Amino acid sequence: MSGLGAIITAIVTPFDAEERVDEAAFVALMRHLATQGSDGVVVAGTTGEAATLDDEEHLALIELAVRERPRPDFTVIAGVGSNDTRHAVKLTAAACELGADALLSVNPYYNRPNHRGLLAHYREVSRAADRPVVLYNIPQRTGADLPNEFLAELAQLDHIDAVKQANNANLALVDGLELYAGNDDVLARTLDLGGAGGILVASHVVGPWMRRMVDEPANRQSIDQEIEGVLAALGIAPAATTAKAALSLLGHQVGAPRLPYVEVSEEELNIIRTALAALDLVPHA
Repeated sequence: MSGLGAIITAIVTPFDAEERVDEAAFVALMRHLATQGSDGVVVAGTTGEAATLDDEEHLALIELAVRERPRPDFTVIAGVGSNDTRHAVKLTAAACELGADALLSVNPYYNRPNHRGLLAHYREVSRAADRPVVLYNIPQRTGADLPNEFLAELAQLDHIDAVKQANNANLALVDGLELYAGNDDVLARTLDLGGAGGILVASHVVGPWMRRMVDEPANRQSIDQEIEGVLAALGIAPAATTAKAALSLLGHQVGAPRLPYVEVSEEELNIIRTALAALDLVPHA
């Protein structure tokens, strides 16, 4: 088992009515997740709407999570990716200084550098780090895939210790890297392969089920099937928006997303509500 934990929630960033970061709501949600099976959180990741946070907000959230972690062994992984290597290096160094336990580093999006450019980018990131770096392969957002052979090459760099694999076609153990499911629907497969766990969204609402998938391997497939409806419902719109909608239905104050994300429609909300009701998480209509 990875020292970072098995069930890591890519925590949403709550905003108040004026679209300011709601620090009290963030701490309350983090504490709640710690009681619902999460071993830690990724702060300021995609689901945390990092793209709409300025650096001051971004780093303040990391500092807050480190300071207010629910228990000493609760892992704080800081999102530090950027398509500007200098910016990624700056965020990486700052997150280390703030006490994050590890760093999540997506490959540069939009720019789509070639193999040599990616290697040079991660070489600079690794030099700025003094703790584990989790690579994040999500070609549907970055426009470029990190093949497993290349991941093995990156694993030779100092501090590059794990990968969040969000390309299901690449899901496999890679020499030198811990494997984390990057998509909720392959958590069971990842665990069956001997992976460390998952960096997940649905653990906001079905954390106890996902915890059981780790702790009860004999029941893993049946548990996976039990939560299929929730996973599907959370996939009908961007994850930050559906996770916030589900959390709001469960009584958590997380606010609306920032543009360009918008709140789910009434039809989408009803789909999410129905899926949660199937697990008795909210009242049946």
